[in-house]
Amino acid sequence: MKFLGLIEHLFAQYGYLVLLLGLPLDVIALPIPPGNTTMTYTGYLSYKGVLKWLPAMAAAWVGSMIGMTITYWIGYKLGTPIIERFGKYLFLKPGHLEKTRNYYEKYGNKLLLFSFFLPGIRQFIFYFVGIIRIPYRIFAVYAFTGSALWVVVFFGIGYLFGDQWHAVFMWVEQFLIYAMVGLCALLAGIILFKWRNRLKTGI
Repeated sequence: MKFLGLIEHLFAQYGYLVLLLGLPLDVIALPIPPGNTTMTYTGYLSYKGVLKWLPAMAAAWVGSMIGMTITYWIGYKLGTPIIERFGKYLFLKPGHLEKTRNYYEKYGNKLLLFSFFLPGIRQFIFYFVGIIRIPYRIFAVYAFTGSALWVVVFFGIGYLFGDQWHAVFMWVEQFLIYAMVGLCALLAGIILFKWRNRLKTGI
């Protein structure tokens, strides 16, 4: 919680603007202030009566949507041209984008729905979705719904648990870290399994 002092100072100085301007920075990959901590502390401030809960939640949702939309369009406008020009240096080809898009159509929307809960993932996935040119309306439905769930959950921790929010928040953060490690291990296992099958079949 090394950033908590910074978050307290920002709220004291700027109030709701921390949510409208700070949360987009968190999504764009500059997690200062860090999103999960900021959102939970917002709930705590509402519990204390410093902020009103409805404007706070609305500002947080709007701020998260601004960040997601910016990163999506950066990926959409710049990602493919960059890969087409420089991808060969990273062993990436335009055809890889099509294969990735096919995988996304099978599993990606579910990941997009819950990606906002995972720091590190949410600083990457919206660029990625833009790069593979997922239609904006599909992106918006899943991403905006996921961010609304994220706002409700982390705001709720601070608001419902009050002075105990810090302990509950740390438990939730630890759980999410384990979940992310488990997800990465599962994906690595699937990739390894498919790779071994291709070696056996000679494809």
